[in-house]
Amino acid sequence: MEDIKEKIPIIIVAVVAIIICGIAIFFLEDYKVIYYTKIDNTKIEKISSSDDMKYEYTLDCYNEKGIKKEVKFKTSRELKEDAYLMLELKTMGVHSWKEVEYNELPDKVKTNYNK
Repeated sequence: MEDIKEKIPIIIVAVVAIIICGIAIFFLEDYKVIYYTKIDNTKIEKISSSDDMKYEYTLDCYNEKGIKKEVKFKTSRELKEDAYLMLELKTMGVHSWKEVEYNELPDKVKTNYNK
């Protein structure tokens, strides 16, 4: 019986830590960063998946300051070659993406792509 009483504070601390982590992830998920990329279908991998996401891209992406980052994201289909995308990254990865025109890219991103 005393063994259980000694473990109760440890269990309480563990539960509180899990709750704090869950809350932190919830609030950090609101944090987003925008990156831009150009589709290169040589960087696609067909994956076996039980959901609709059948393809995974691994592409070099650039933020508005021109800082490069390799980003992986999944899609349900192969995307149009040489299309420019604006990716919204959140804590857990790419949250959403949309196709944009070259003239919509920030100037420091355009320097990485030839038009």
